[in-house]
Amino acid sequence: MEVESLGTVGTSALKPQQRRNHLVQDVFSAVLAEAGRQGYASAEAVTDEQPLEEQITTSWFDWFDGKRQEGRYARATEGEALKQSYGEILLRAYEEGGYTAPKAFLNSLTKDELEVVQRVHTLTDTIQVDSLSEEGAVNLLVPPPAQIDLNHNGVTLSGTTRTIRFPSSTTPREVVTAWEEATAGMSWEERSVYVMHMMLPIMTANTVRDSNGNFLYDREPGDPGFFNPLASPDYSYIQATQDYLDELEDFRAKMPIEKYERDKAFWTLFQERLTENGAK
Repeated sequence: MEVESLGTVGTSALKPQQRRNHLVQDVFSAVLAEAGRQGYASAEAVTDEQPLEEQITTSWFDWFDGKRQEGRYARATEGEALKQSYGEILLRAYEEGGYTAPKAFLNSLTKDELEVVQRVHTLTDTIQVDSLSEEGAVNLLVPPPAQIDLNHNGVTLSGTTRTIRFPSSTTPREVVTAWEEATAGMSWEERSVYVMHMMLPIMTANTVRDSNGNFLYDREPGDPGFFNPLASPDYSYIQATQDYLDELEDFRAKMPIEKYERDKAFWTLFQERLTENGAK
């Protein structure tokens, strides 16, 4: 399972590519809304000054060019063709009902077009449309940073590839803002550590033990009884940060002082930003 941390909030503190992520999420949340689907909870409404078809192309091209500068899709000649081809697929999906019936639309694509989709989403295996879930299918028709957790189970499917994302499409805007502020300047590696911590409640909530507390098995997404506590209306991100701060104090004597100080600084800052932004 892959781990991703995506910047979404359009503030001046964000890096250019994070702002591009935000724009793509805004545009494709509007696209999904027209199809009766929920996009990003943190998305802002797009303006109607430019037709949505144009915004689809512009946001995708800008995001792709930014990622290519970072090294993804690095082969320039093939990259340009890939950008154009996938952009055409996105427009067709919008015009031909692909976001309402994603599997039917994917089945209408040629082998070469499916290969374009596969390459954009860096999938290892050839796309077998009939084996895809609704979520896995629709997420092939939106750029990578705009993919959604359709069933709110804490896992985002891209084709059949599972990714753990934080923030995800279900994360409240005020939490996303606090996260971006608290992780500003961090490397991907640094953020990914805290992403795993944020998603840990899903893992612990689905660990099954016997009456003596011995491990039996972990429920997987799709299994009966699988539970995503972050989707609960009463889940508190502020309490989660406090739990991590309390845990740090409990295990302070057993960890390097550098790790203790680094983690305490992060969780304290994140908690402060959550409070300032009105998160619960």
